[in-house]
Amino acid sequence: MKKNRLTTWIITGMVLGLITGYICHRYAADATQAKTIAGYFSIVTDIFLRLIKMIIAPLVFTTLVAGMAHSEPGSIGRVGLKAMSWFITASLISLAIGLLFSNLFEPGRSLALTLPDVNATTKLATGSLNLKDFLTHVFPRSFFEAMGNNEILQILVFSIFFGFALSSLKGNGPRVLVSAIEETANTMLKITDYVMRFAPIGVFAAVAAAITVQGLEVVLTYGKFLGSFFLALALLWVILIAVGFMFLGREVFRLIGLIKEPMIIAFSTASSEASYPKTIEQLEKFGVSSKITGFVLPLGYSFNLDGSMVYQAFAVMFIAQAYGIEMSLSQQITILLVLMVSSKGMAGVSRASLVVVAAVLPMFNLPEAGLLLIMGVDQFLDMGRTATNVLGNSIATSVVAKWEEGKEPVASGVPANEAYEEHEPVLARVANS
Repeated sequence: MKKNRLTTWIITGMVLGLITGYICHRYAADATQAKTIAGYFSIVTDIFLRLIKMIIAPLVFTTLVAGMAHSEPGSIGRVGLKAMSWFITASLISLAIGLLFSNLFEPGRSLALTLPDVNATTKLATGSLNLKDFLTHVFPRSFFEAMGNNEILQILVFSIFFGFALSSLKGNGPRVLVSAIEETANTMLKITDYVMRFAPIGVFAAVAAAITVQGLEVVLTYGKFLGSFFLALALLWVILIAVGFMFLGREVFRLIGLIKEPMIIAFSTASSEASYPKTIEQLEKFGVSSKITGFVLPLGYSFNLDGSMVYQAFAVMFIAQAYGIEMSLSQQITILLVLMVSSKGMAGVSRASLVVVAAVLPMFNLPEAGLLLIMGVDQFLDMGRTATNVLGNSIATSVVAKWEEGKEPVASGVPANEAYEEHEPVLARVANS
């Protein structure tokens, strides 16, 4: 399927899902029936997401190992340091934007809703917000367990050891193994193409399910909250693109053209996993070598969630405002620093941003019941922050590649929407880098 046609079909799926969901919500007998109808849509969404999850682990492993097999040992540490420097800076900026806009618009103060009882509790588990457990969890007990659970950081750790070992071996045997892994990576990219042909259907079902349950009325009720949040995301987009322009020049606009499909997929499904394989493919078409993409992008999915950073700061302040709790400047700066640290340990946790917020609220004597105010519209918030995460990680990966390789990506004369029918062999891409 041509890339521009795929984008058109995905957008069409979103629009049709919106219309279908509205009709189902409007004519459903009650909330229970609406949830039942949404459950049928969710079957399609779950199948699509399972197909995506099916290819993530082998794609991460093969692309990273194939790149490392031709890398110098010191380059991985150098790339990691550059990537983490970007991630920390971007996270601080994102959190600051969230605090700024929540103070500027104060969406929680004008919420015309009955507040949940402060003694109400939520079912979110916060036990995973633990630095010790996070650090030990990074290292896999079993490679196959990590692959089976799609633990990206664990796969990353094993792949680094495997790639180092493979690059240090001499003889025909290792070269044959490297060639096999490279061909496997090419095969996984081709499988990605096949799976992405189902994206319009998956997007349609995801949007239809969300609107069937929530309806459009909830958007109107939380209009100021949603509007100010998405305005904050828009500012972050401008900053990310502007910084990207500083390092990539006009090529940053070609990059945005290439990643529009994974961003649309991330927005409509509210799933970073759903967009991950396509993001890898588009970054390599932009000219980022597989050794950079295979290392920096998985790392970014755990440590560089810019949209989630904005959301977490925004959500904490929204809850404080809704309950009329004043937060001093020093408290807000403390919140920023706490979120900066705590959010880094949430890789792989479902609805991770909500979990982080749930864990942070008691630290500042804020009612956990305030999460109930957010949960009604969290699906829409999640869509925005997930798409932003894709943008932030794509620009970060491209800039790190520019720093590391010291050259421009693919010549700017190549149109952003040009169709690539065949994947260039991984070995050739690495050699050219």
